[in-house]
Amino acid sequence: MSPPVSRREFVAGFTVAAASSVFSGTSRAADLTKSPFRISVINDEISQDFERACSVASEFGMEWIELRGMWNKNVLDLDVQEISESERLLKKYHLRVTDIASPLFKVDWPGAPKSKFSPKQDQFNAHFGFDQQDQVLDKSIELAKAFGTDRVRCFDFWRLDDPKPYRAEMNEQLRRAAEKAGKHGITLVLENEAACNTGTGKEAAEVLAAVQTPSLMLNWDPGNAATLGETPYPNSYDLLPKNRIGHCHCKDVVKNGDKYEWAAVGKGFVDWVGQFKALKKVGYHHAVSLETHWRGAGSAEESTIQSWAGMKQALQKAQAL
Repeated sequence: MSPPVSRREFVAGFTVAAASSVFSGTSRAADLTKSPFRISVINDEISQDFERACSVASEFGMEWIELRGMWNKNVLDLDVQEISESERLLKKYHLRVTDIASPLFKVDWPGAPKSKFSPKQDQFNAHFGFDQQDQVLDKSIELAKAFGTDRVRCFDFWRLDDPKPYRAEMNEQLRRAAEKAGKHGITLVLENEAACNTGTGKEAAEVLAAVQTPSLMLNWDPGNAATLGETPYPNSYDLLPKNRIGHCHCKDVVKNGDKYEWAAVGKGFVDWVGQFKALKKVGYHHAVSLETHWRGAGSAEESTIQSWAGMKQALQKAQAL
């Protein structure tokens, strides 16, 4: 769940607005082919207009994109015609899909106290309950095959004050789902999400140790870990089994008093240069996907443009570009 954008963030966005003019038109493009990573962006962080999202990603120089929602629909709700149109646009802009950013297991755990993070309304146009998670998994696998990717994102239920009484059952749910996906050649990547039971690097390491199946890997999100008070790199990263990091989200965080707020990449306290260097050193070759979240530039697209500038600079400093 994203903390609200503060007025200070919004105003601060304009202090770097001039920089965005540098990235107008084709000047945004970078040669990303030499990166050891699959550099991508989550499409709806740019726009719900999927063609516009593909166009901007292409202007960035990207050959990869992560699918979460389009045309004000969750990706799982796309009909046959919309999937066909999505495939046409991906081909037009020479983009491949890193993963299906599904909402799998982003629901309350049955029988537990209701989580304070359980949303009062749909998130990212997702509207699926616990009883529908088998269908969510099946549909996610189907979409992964349709879009030519071998990865589906998942979570591990809205965060509880004390998940210990339910943790073994949650892990079993993850194991069963991952093994089912694995039979179809699909890997589940569990995102550490601050609003879910695996939010920190420490929690992610514990779950991965408990669920020993190659079909479950981690969607490492340093920004999310930071909002729970961790130092994501190097502290949290050092706890993780490196061979089980299967996806990475890139966003940044600032601390305003006792609150954490999103920031343009490079403007927060996440050490992205160090993180990129470390991933490169261990031979990581999966996606690093820009998940802007920050909206301080006044629009999703402009905020993503500015965050991409910071992400690209960090990649260059890490000699990962």
